[in-house]
Amino acid sequence: MSSSPRLTSLAHGGGCGCKLSPEVLRDILSRMPAAGAFPQLLVGTETSDDAAVWRLNDSQALVATTDFFTPVVDDPFDFGRIAATNALSDIYAMGASPIFALAIVGMPVSVMPVEMIQAILAGGASVCAAAGIPIAGGHSIDSAEPIYGLVALGLVHPDRLLKNSGARAGDRLILTKALGVGVYSAALKQDRLSEEGYAALIASTTRLNAVGARLSDITGVHAVTDVTGFGLLGHTLEMARGAGLSAEIWADQAPLHPGVEALARAGVRTGAAVRNWASYGADVDLPAEMDLWRRDILCDPQTSGGLLISAAPEAEEHILSLTRSAGFEATCIVGRMEAGAARVRVTAR
Repeated sequence: MSSSPRLTSLAHGGGCGCKLSPEVLRDILSRMPAAGAFPQLLVGTETSDDAAVWRLNDSQALVATTDFFTPVVDDPFDFGRIAATNALSDIYAMGASPIFALAIVGMPVSVMPVEMIQAILAGGASVCAAAGIPIAGGHSIDSAEPIYGLVALGLVHPDRLLKNSGARAGDRLILTKALGVGVYSAALKQDRLSEEGYAALIASTTRLNAVGARLSDITGVHAVTDVTGFGLLGHTLEMARGAGLSAEIWADQAPLHPGVEALARAGVRTGAAVRNWASYGADVDLPAEMDLWRRDILCDPQTSGGLLISAAPEAEEHILSLTRSAGFEATCIVGRMEAGAARVRVTAR
């Protein structure tokens, strides 16, 4: 594949950074007709949760999601791994365990060698194998830009379902992965990403959020979502809106990947971070002295990002111990939920 095109050169965006902005998405969905009353539908579109959930019986609920995007890296095998890890994250964020997946494949076959496409699919299959599930089918098209992802299905007990809307006043907000994947991807496109940064990018984006399926065993875990295309602020705001609460984020507590601060201070950022702020900035209160680079980090789109957990203070140590022992060393407390209007307030703690 020595003469193959650079994957990221074939797409206008990459990873979760190519998602529609929150504002555009809300405008589109505002004209969607109501779905009607379905008693078995436990989670639909009402709170912008990570997946849909359908009650099958008293002990099982089916969790269904789909996620796909354009390349965030140039290595086709790694691209497949990242896209599959990102798609399965939505299942884990609901407290569920995946059972199988379907592949979504769109490739510009006139410019991409078959071997490159095969490597993308192999990367996705390797992640599903690690998760203990098959890719049982899928659909493919000839598209202008390379697109890969999964439809993922999982199971959870209805009483153990974790939604993004269950936060309670007084909860602590716990984040399991460091921030800065969007900055890394922008630096990669600009040939400014170090070997250390690339290694950190791959390690983070291919780490399965499987620990999410174990969070519902912990008393005091009230809400979970994963931090992806809308950045930490955007997904925290969704959590606040779903619960009818206010959220406080401690900006200087949010963990950053190695080298991200230096890149951000040097002006490396994604267009998606700018679009994110334009979409929801009116509902976020920032300190007057906050630097622009730090705001960008808080809005940075996180491809295959970490879990954001809203839990009672007495559950903190259990969650920190569980997630860190599962390999999420960056896990830390980044804020709290409070009574008040559905907004996010950013402070330095």
